[in-house]
Order: sequence, then C-alpha cells, then structure tokens
Amino acid sequence: MTRVVVPVRYPLTKHSKATLSEAIRIATEREAELTVLHVDLYQDNRRVTRAELKRAVEREFGALDRTRYVIRRGFLVEETILEEAAAEGADIVVIGSKQASRWRRMLRRFLDDPDIETYLRQKLDCTVITVRADQQPEV
Repeated sequence: MTRVVVPVRYPLTKHSKATLSEAIRIATEREAELTVLHVDLYQDNRRVTRAELKRAVEREFGALDRTRYVIRRGFLVEETILEEAAAEGADIVVIGSKQASRWRRMLRRFLDDPDIETYLRQKLDCTVITVRADQQPEV
C-alpha cells in the first residue's frame, strides 16, 4: 500500500492546513495510508501529544481513514522528518514551501547547489510534493 507522509506544525498554521489538505487529497485519490507528522523540538519543550494533533486535524478536516498521527522529538526538524519518512517507507512526502526553504538553507551548509527535491528523492527514493499555501502543489 502507498504511504504518504506529511509534516505539519502544531497548532496548525495556514501553511500546514494547505499542505495537509493536499496530502489528504493525494492519500484519498491513491487509497494510501497517511502519516501526519509533527516534530516537537527539544529546545522548544512544548510536549505536543498525539491526541492534541489528532483533534486539531479532525477539527479542520473531519475523521480521516487510514491515518496515523506521529509526534517525534528532535533537535532539527528537517533531519527528524527525513528519519521518519525513511522509517515509514514513504512513497510520497508532501511538504510546505516554507519547509522546503528551510531544507534548502540547511543543505547550503553542506552542498554548493542544494535542490531539496532531488536530495530527498535520492535519500528516500520517493516522490516529493511541495505545497504553497497560495498556489497549486509542485511535483
């Protein structure tokens, strides 16, 4: 079965809602399993719970079939998302354009010409879809 992973902020922002909406559409269209991921940064010490994340998503989108809610703690959002997507065996990762920009900045520290979509495809062997809150998704 196809697995879609979508990292979101909590509480849900406008950008997170747009990204999540696209991930739900893709998961529904492909009859895929969906993993909604929030990275709770150690340095923020917010201690978001799975139940809080699930309630917030269901308030916006209703109950979702074949959906798993995951909270991971980490120091770097980007690294934690990569680890979770790899552990899940994600076929598709749906990220917001803001997240893609953060990854680009992070990769600039290591690479001369970072292309986050190519990097993720190489590391994860999956499709990466970037969603802008004000436009159509980019594949």
